[in-house]
Amino acid sequence: MKKNRAKKIITWIVVPLMAAIFLLDIATVVIGNGYAKKHMPVSATEFGEDCDDRIHFLNVANSDAILIESNGHFALIDAGEGNHNPRRKSEFKGYEDVVIDYVKKITADENGICHLDFILGTHAHYDHIGSFHSLINEPSIIISKAYLKEYDPSIDKDYEVEDWKLGEIYNEIIEDLKKRNVEIISDIPSEIFMFGDFEIQFLNTVNPEFAVGKGENGASIGTLIKKGEKTAFLAADITKTTGVEQIVAPLVGKVDLLKAGHHGYFGSSSAEFLRELSPEMIIVTNQQGKVYPNVKWNFTMIAKSPFYGTYDYNGIIAGFTDNGEIILTDNIH
Repeated sequence: MKKNRAKKIITWIVVPLMAAIFLLDIATVVIGNGYAKKHMPVSATEFGEDCDDRIHFLNVANSDAILIESNGHFALIDAGEGNHNPRRKSEFKGYEDVVIDYVKKITADENGICHLDFILGTHAHYDHIGSFHSLINEPSIIISKAYLKEYDPSIDKDYEVEDWKLGEIYNEIIEDLKKRNVEIISDIPSEIFMFGDFEIQFLNTVNPEFAVGKGENGASIGTLIKKGEKTAFLAADITKTTGVEQIVAPLVGKVDLLKAGHHGYFGSSSAEFLRELSPEMIIVTNQQGKVYPNVKWNFTMIAKSPFYGTYDYNGIIAGFTDNGEIILTDNIH
């Protein structure tokens, strides 16, 4: 009798709770879609030539690959999930070809040679740096330098070291870079530098002591990009649960565009973080339906911002105009 009573009580609690979460999720999607009309991605014709300083958010499902373009300069921040993720127990085709083909399409010169001023691996998770192995070994892609923070296993949880083999992935990329004679910068600079017409600054460049044992996301490098009065922040897998949101938020300040941290999963894009940054628009490197309900709530009810999934739009380009606007287009792939 007691067991049956306990089951009933649990059912009375769980079922209404799940129903409330479901309704909340629907409500936030409806509100978010309403906000999205304000910055709905435009056609290639409407995008125009005035948007030649660009951030390309590739569609690599729930992983990151972001190409920066400004005044003839190109850089790649993360490269998406590769084909051999140790986490996956079954065969899986990653996004190596998608990323390489896109880099070639956008950056190739008249001889078919691609020049990347730099690549940045924000942290050692495979869904961010997995495709670097193939990209670095692509003969037609020339990389001037690679920003790759030295891997620190003390930050990671045991399964990240033992099952996900982050150290092996990191070491493979280091060896790839050495074979191609690419300059490796492990002491990531925190000073602002010019990249074409963009000002760029890396944040969380030194592994914080408080992140030890909290997971590799604590090592995530955020990228602040500015042109004129318009600012974008690419939050990699920065989360509140690792303590990094609290550190970088005051350094970032208000932004116009936010690439949400950790694909919109639990622990990212907290209410406090969004209040500090107050973004006008949000890009999520994921499918809208996979963004956690509490994160959708924060996007729509706290930030009151439209949010766009790269999966839903098959990639998005944010163009920074000379007139001080940011215009989005989904005419990317």
